[in-house]
Amino acid sequence: MNALDKFKITDKVCVITGGGGLMADSHARAVLSGGGVVSLLDISEEKLTIEKKRLLNDYDKSKIETYKVDITERTQLEKVCQDLVNKYGHIDILINNAANNPKVESGSSNMDAIRFDNLPMDIWQDDIAVGLTGAFLCTQVFGCQMALQRSGVILNISSDLGVIAPDQRIYRKDGLDEAKQIVKPVTYSVIKHGLIGLTKYTATYWAKDGVRCNAIAPAGIENGQDEEFVTKLTNLVPMGRMATKDEYQSTVLYMISDASAYMTGATVIVDGGRTCW
Repeated sequence: MNALDKFKITDKVCVITGGGGLMADSHARAVLSGGGVVSLLDISEEKLTIEKKRLLNDYDKSKIETYKVDITERTQLEKVCQDLVNKYGHIDILINNAANNPKVESGSSNMDAIRFDNLPMDIWQDDIAVGLTGAFLCTQVFGCQMALQRSGVILNISSDLGVIAPDQRIYRKDGLDEAKQIVKPVTYSVIKHGLIGLTKYTATYWAKDGVRCNAIAPAGIENGQDEEFVTKLTNLVPMGRMATKDEYQSTVLYMISDASAYMTGATVIVDGGRTCW
């Protein structure tokens, strides 16, 4: 097998959580371009429908599965796992992508003027439940199936902010009172750092069972953010720009394929050099 052939994941079944999100589209295209089957999980039926329609413009419908699932509910995940095993006989890849991501451009409740000292407990619990507990439960359910098969790959989607702390200065607005300044919430950092910890734990726990576990730490994707914010952020990046949404696809395919067969417990940082400074 030559080097390029090792990137092929023909007919391998890949579960992607947060399947209706921006990053999930990129991950799904990485899987499909490698010849795999994608199974998109999301709590929103509407988002899944939109994403499936988008993918069907370029890929065969027989390669795309969708499940409306709450990943914080183990019994729902077990049903998905059993359904996929019944249909395909195996589950080969898990991409833990789901998160309550506080995006600057979205006006989401957890990207508001809520500082560390007044972060409500319900936001803390909800963010942790989706981003960290959900990843843990998916890893338990689908990872155990892989261990039974004695083969599989788990990829956790961390962040450059899973390696460094957020620079809160890029969110500041001149002239606003301190109490009204937006900050990146503590939950995001805790979750993204936690995913790297989960990666290392499971990599060593299942190494003897043929299951590899790695993490990717991507930086921000340009997606219509405020010009002032983009300027502040790109000043922190040696390459001088944010990522485009398709720039992680080749790295993801590398990490979930046999091209990275000797890699486990690793975190691959793809951030335009930001964490170098």
